[in-house]
Amino acid sequence: MSFLEIVFERARTCLECRKTLISRGIQMDVCDKFIIHLTKVLLGALEMHPFCYVELIPTSLEFSVFYCFTEAGQALAFEKFVIQCLNLMKGILSSTYYKPAKMLEETKDPLLALRANQLRKEFFTPETLTEICSRLVTHYFLLTPAELELWDTDPESFVVDGGGGESWKCSLRSCTECLFAVILHHFVEVLVPFLVELMQRHHQPIDPNNLHLILVKDAVYNAVGLAAFDLYDEVNFDQWFSTTLKEELKIRKLLEDEYAGLLDAGPVKLSAELRPELYKLMVEVLSPEEDLGVRLAASDALKLAIDDFQFNPEEFSPYLEPAFSLLFSLLKEVKECDTKMYVLYVLSFMIERTGSEINPHVGALSSYLPALWQESEEHDMLRCAIISTLVHLEKALGPESVVIEPLVVGAIALSCDVNQNYHVYLLEDGLRLWLALLENALAPTPAIMELAKNLPDVLEKSFEHLKLCLFIVQAYIILSPQEFLSQRGAIIIETLRSLLGDLNSEGAVMTMTVFELCLCASPRQGVELIKPVLITIFENMYKEEEVMMTMTMYLSIVARILWFYKDIFIQVLSELTRKIGGNEAREEVVLGELIRVWVNRMPYISQLKRRKLLALALCSLLGADSPPSVLHYFPLIISNIVGTLNDITKFDDIRCENIGYAIESLSISGQSSPPQYEDEEYGNKHEQRKKRLDFNDPLCGISLKDTLQNQLLILRRLIGDNQFNQLMSTLYPDVDKELKLYISL
Repeated sequence: MSFLEIVFERARTCLECRKTLISRGIQMDVCDKFIIHLTKVLLGALEMHPFCYVELIPTSLEFSVFYCFTEAGQALAFEKFVIQCLNLMKGILSSTYYKPAKMLEETKDPLLALRANQLRKEFFTPETLTEICSRLVTHYFLLTPAELELWDTDPESFVVDGGGGESWKCSLRSCTECLFAVILHHFVEVLVPFLVELMQRHHQPIDPNNLHLILVKDAVYNAVGLAAFDLYDEVNFDQWFSTTLKEELKIRKLLEDEYAGLLDAGPVKLSAELRPELYKLMVEVLSPEEDLGVRLAASDALKLAIDDFQFNPEEFSPYLEPAFSLLFSLLKEVKECDTKMYVLYVLSFMIERTGSEINPHVGALSSYLPALWQESEEHDMLRCAIISTLVHLEKALGPESVVIEPLVVGAIALSCDVNQNYHVYLLEDGLRLWLALLENALAPTPAIMELAKNLPDVLEKSFEHLKLCLFIVQAYIILSPQEFLSQRGAIIIETLRSLLGDLNSEGAVMTMTVFELCLCASPRQGVELIKPVLITIFENMYKEEEVMMTMTMYLSIVARILWFYKDIFIQVLSELTRKIGGNEAREEVVLGELIRVWVNRMPYISQLKRRKLLALALCSLLGADSPPSVLHYFPLIISNIVGTLNDITKFDDIRCENIGYAIESLSISGQSSPPQYEDEEYGNKHEQRKKRLDFNDPLCGISLKDTLQNQLLILRRLIGDNQFNQLMSTLYPDVDKELKLYISL
């Protein structure tokens, strides 16, 4: 504490010394650097030791406010120092350690958190808050002569320099805007009336030749834009747009940044009736006749207007073609890669929001992107923007995206090759594009299938992208199961098997989904591929250590193996028995333990198709060769099967006596025919293929009710009436009653 208090004193002394040196014509950079280092000590202490810093909160705030918001202090300060002080204020206000949790016992150090909160409230009185925000708006938000010159001579740099990311750490404009937003968030009740009064004060039209008034009004609009959400109930944005904003947008002498302030302040708050007018104005401002800076600001404002949960593509439809065309012209006109990325992002967002409505208008962009891709060879972030745009184009064009397939395949091949440096920046976007390509492909092409050679390396070396990779693997299996599994199946399965021990429950579930999909899409080929993994799945089920969603996948795979591949089930069971207990363990005991886990976990599974699979597999155990360890669970086996029948059976008549005429909803007779899945409205091509795969699952053609009845009749014939009746007597009365509604023995 004493050391940090000395830091404040040394900073004050150095600032006075600096002023004296400058007055004598001596400029010492080392003095500036030393002062900045002192502020870094304070910021570091606040960040790393927030609770030790609590008692320094008043000193820090007084120090920062003096040098940033008083005439005397500002005369001593310089820009980098002001940024550090403002960030110190922001750090104190936004520290999560100083915000008591709703449940006080959940706060890390409740006493110090409450103390910090109290000190902040004591310092930020209504008068202090009003003065700070007034200074922020009327002093710091004003465009500087350097910014005006930059806008006039190089509007592209002006827009790019506008901030983003963590620019608040080093940019005065971004820093002040960020602090304003944080203060508003904490003291909204005090500051909203101040902002409303500020708006009213600057409501009247201004002389377009008065630069100072234009700059002040721009600053006010900037503040309103930052506070628009909190002003929603206090300001009639419809009236403001109709009487003020719309008229001022017609004044061509206004500065670019005022256009940004005008357009950013209100679009998401306008009523539906006024939105078409807003779109029309934005299209006008995007005209090539306007200054480049104005058009760039309009493109950003247009993005804000359509980035709204109430956005209606039909309302925007009349303006879609001109807006897209003008943005495309702007994209070709700008020179800097950062600016191209800026405009391309808006185009990409428009494609995302309007979906297939954009299809008639994207031809020119699709033709231009290959050239832009070549130009961007040295600019990874621009290539990220291109890939992101291609993702949205793929989704919007659907099957028609075949026209951009060469570019898409090339972009994926480059971005998803982990042996090249490009993947550092491009991999995640490249994987999203890869998935979009597969989901919208009409059929597997050689180029698409060749991309799969990169999958094993991506799976192994980019663990953080496992989820996307597994979605891609699933899409390949659904697109072309035999070809993909023949070419890449063995190495993919082995890679996933090696990763299993390091996966969390979500990763394990997704991996099991891939294994299950192999069994469904290419049954005999799939079971041979996943055979090395089955022992792990059986063992994990036997140990019953996994969470329910993981256990559900284990049960599903084991059940499918038991129902379709009983010989392999027996092989894996023998291997598991040897692994668990050597020669001393008996297979029937291990099988009994698996069934115990099965019947106890099955009631918690909600997916009806999985429940039917598990129930059918349980039916297959009801044979003469079933050991006592299985028949021991006969009551629970029947209970689970009957419960599944109750869940999947549809009734034309609710009376129980008509149950014999009921239809199983998961059988062929209870499902719609597959032609509906060819409908273009029914999802993308990937979703249609998934539906066809589900429909063609052999399980759909099997009646659980008939299977149960046949198995019980066979069991009675094999073991005799006496033993069969003894088994039936072990059923729970309710289960026995419901069973007799489905079958007759």
